[in-house]
Amino acid sequence: MSPERFEKLRNTLSRRQLDLTILTDQVHKPHNISAIIRSCDAVGVHRIHTVWNEAGFPTFHLTSGGSRKWVQVKPHPTIGEAVSELKGAGMRVLAAHPCPEAVDFRSIDFTQPSAILMGAELDGVGPEALALADDYIVIPMMGLVRSLNVSVAAAIILFEAARQRREAGFYERRQMGEEEYTRTLFEWAYPELAEYCQRHELPYPRLDEDGELLDEIPH
Repeated sequence: MSPERFEKLRNTLSRRQLDLTILTDQVHKPHNISAIIRSCDAVGVHRIHTVWNEAGFPTFHLTSGGSRKWVQVKPHPTIGEAVSELKGAGMRVLAAHPCPEAVDFRSIDFTQPSAILMGAELDGVGPEALALADDYIVIPMMGLVRSLNVSVAAAIILFEAARQRREAGFYERRQMGEEEYTRTLFEWAYPELAEYCQRHELPYPRLDEDGELLDEIPH
């Protein structure tokens, strides 16, 4: 781990947005999930949430470009559980869906804690999820096609949220608490060693300012 690489990890982690996230409702295609993860990494989203009722979870596609290592993905068995957790964390759930109540996504204040709810490409957000949402947003369309690919729509909305947050100075102050920051930074810098410590229930070694290990790993 070079000091330059470690500094890049620190700076990136310091800009992670804990109160901006994506919630996908039955988005089944792995390449769509992977593309959403890549956009999330680009705008500093730390964790996304997914509802996947079928057995197993999709294998991530190369579209993610390695972003899966940097963005946490939390699966939920039901949309109710996912929304309950997000609202419990103080987030407003915004369903991206072309319904009569939907407003232009650019009119939303994304500096407020926000979870953007995205549905499957053909069917959109499901009825149960729509009923649980706080507000509804839409991307205005000027052509004959009524919808965008879900990953494209997510990217458009995320980059508007990032624009607002950048102008408000959100990326200049760290949101993450010291304990989570230190733990995540070690996992980013030394993923294999972190997995070893987890498997053997060992504490992570301390790191110095250049990312070098200060403690020996017990065997």
